[in-house]
Amino acid sequence: MRIPLIIKKNVILFMLLVTAFLTFPKTARADDLLQSEMEEQSQKTESRSEPKFKYEYGVFLGADPKDIPQMKDYHIIVIDAQGFSKKQIKKLKSAGHVVYSYLNVGAIETFRPYYEEYKLYTLSAYEHWEEEYWIDVTQKPWQEHIVGVSEKLKKKGVDGLFVDNYDVYYHYRSDAVYKSLTKILKAFRKQGFYILINGGDIYVKEYMRRNKKLSLIDGINQESVFSKVNWEDGSFGKKGTSEKNYFLKYAAKVKKRGGDVCFLEYTKDKEFRKQIKAYCKKKGYRYYISGDLDLGTR
Repeated sequence: MRIPLIIKKNVILFMLLVTAFLTFPKTARADDLLQSEMEEQSQKTESRSEPKFKYEYGVFLGADPKDIPQMKDYHIIVIDAQGFSKKQIKKLKSAGHVVYSYLNVGAIETFRPYYEEYKLYTLSAYEHWEEEYWIDVTQKPWQEHIVGVSEKLKKKGVDGLFVDNYDVYYHYRSDAVYKSLTKILKAFRKQGFYILINGGDIYVKEYMRRNKKLSLIDGINQESVFSKVNWEDGSFGKKGTSEKNYFLKYAAKVKKRGGDVCFLEYTKDKEFRKQIKAYCKKKGYRYYISGDLDLGTR
């Protein structure tokens, strides 16, 4: 019996569809397996090439270029990169380090080469630091200067800024000071920096009140949450419960908003160090504990 042509076509079409249906899952599974194997191999390669560091975070503001070998165990390192060359910073980054530079925005030190030029904008002496003065951040020449300094740091290859003395907003609280500090942060962000604010809790809290997102702040570094410095003799002790709890709550608020939290503590007490480390690890905070107020590498 002759099979009508239309039926032949339908049978052939059906067979093609069945074949495609049966073979597609196998091909897909094979492709998925190949992709999985490639990703696994890539992860193994990255794992072999990525440097391993003993510590996640270290603050070495008193370090010089000669101290670079002593920073080898720290992934993220904070230095005063104004005292390091582009070649030296490249060496650090080639070793796998992430490099943040200290940048004093709200005050000025007398040892800076630009102190004489900008000392006319100083406001008052900085308690406990004889070589430092609070500065008027609303002054346009200072704003332009500090953004110029950050631009030089960017050209050196610095990854982020450890922005200091936003506490100037606490001492000289006004809308003009707030807006000036925010304007400077916007310039840093435009330059492509990771921005870590050291201290400055009153400014940061005001920023969070005025803004839903921490778009200009990547994280905070808070000094002496658990520890305290006895300025009379330079020794270290433990922070009082009330003040400690204030900063713990503040840190938690920043974390909840999506910001990174770092603690910088000062103590030589081994048991106290263990307590601080345990808390920070539990909360997912970075930390650095120093027995040296000058923050050298020793």
